[in-house]
Amino acid sequence: MYLDYAATTPVYPEVVQAMAPYWNKKFGNPSSVHSWGQEARMAIDKSRARAAELLGVEPMEIIFTGTTTSSTNLAIQGVAKVLKNQGNHLITSAIEHHGVLDVVRGLEKQGFINTILGVDKYGLVDLKALESAITKKTTLATIMYANNEVGAVQPIKKIARIIKSKEKELKTKICFHVDAATTVGWLDIKVNRLGADLLTLGSHKFGGPKGVGILYLKKGTPLAPIFFGGHHEKGIWPGTEATPLIVGMVKALEISLKNEKKVKSRVKSLRDRLIKGVLQIPNTQLTGHPQKRLADIASFIIKGVEGEAMLLLLSDYGIAASSGSACTSGELKPSHVLLAMGIPAEKAHGSIRFSLGEKTTKEEIDYVIKVLPGVVGRLRKMRRGIS
Repeated sequence: MYLDYAATTPVYPEVVQAMAPYWNKKFGNPSSVHSWGQEARMAIDKSRARAAELLGVEPMEIIFTGTTTSSTNLAIQGVAKVLKNQGNHLITSAIEHHGVLDVVRGLEKQGFINTILGVDKYGLVDLKALESAITKKTTLATIMYANNEVGAVQPIKKIARIIKSKEKELKTKICFHVDAATTVGWLDIKVNRLGADLLTLGSHKFGGPKGVGILYLKKGTPLAPIFFGGHHEKGIWPGTEATPLIVGMVKALEISLKNEKKVKSRVKSLRDRLIKGVLQIPNTQLTGHPQKRLADIASFIIKGVEGEAMLLLLSDYGIAASSGSACTSGELKPSHVLLAMGIPAEKAHGSIRFSLGEKTTKEEIDYVIKVLPGVVGRLRKMRRGIS
């Protein structure tokens, strides 16, 4: 049974159906002037308008890209470089995805200075530290909407107000970027209510195809391209548009938001059932905030076992989970998110994340609750034998 939806999701059948004509029937290059090309162009324009409607923004503010990571690279590097003459200071948090942290740290080699904000034991950003960190040299703050490992939801609207208040006070330009990859179907994604200047999404996190994403770019927000070679997407993301992927992504966005209320309520109930069951195992703790968390994520520290070993044994029982984020689960080092939350490295090695989805059932949750204690007991016994 699949309980790793935060890593990636299955594509909706309706999405596969929506994409089908654009592979080999309506396959024209959207930049071509003939009817085949214009047919594809119309599909992209229609998708852009629909995405904008769903996100509460203008069509001109939607840029189609490759993935959440490429959108994030474009947002951070594009703002930092275009505003470098104003200042070279960037702000982020210690629990961001590597798609943000690696970009920010990479920019240090180009003369940028970074402030990486700490978080509390629940994974929530220190708002006073954020306010104190902003200076006239600050050009960009990038804070994720919700953490992909522990599910902690940041007060994005409050963060936006702090940034814009300081921007006004200092009479400077400070852009606010939000990585919202994990939030579609779980949190309010009407961008016009969040206060972000830039926001990034990835299709495969909400039932769409892999390899396509969205960058919301608020009208008037300065951004320099980081790739060159074409006029596509206003010259910001050059290259022939992936028509089938774009059509599929927007269809998935539509379905996810349409089903949000019903799915969220059911999944939250299953998540709480899972949390209650897992916490019956001795020396086990929930990570992330007990209330301010995504409805689909239940993450734990289980003392006396290695997360990777748990995953392997659970896989033998037909259960797919994660020991953090999918991008780092192949590495035998503790999660930077858990370390930032003050969890010691030795304990952090015992992390496990279950992430639920639309198809998750009560029977699957009960099966995990039944199997996991035996897996943990076996691993703890093996560890005592080694030591």
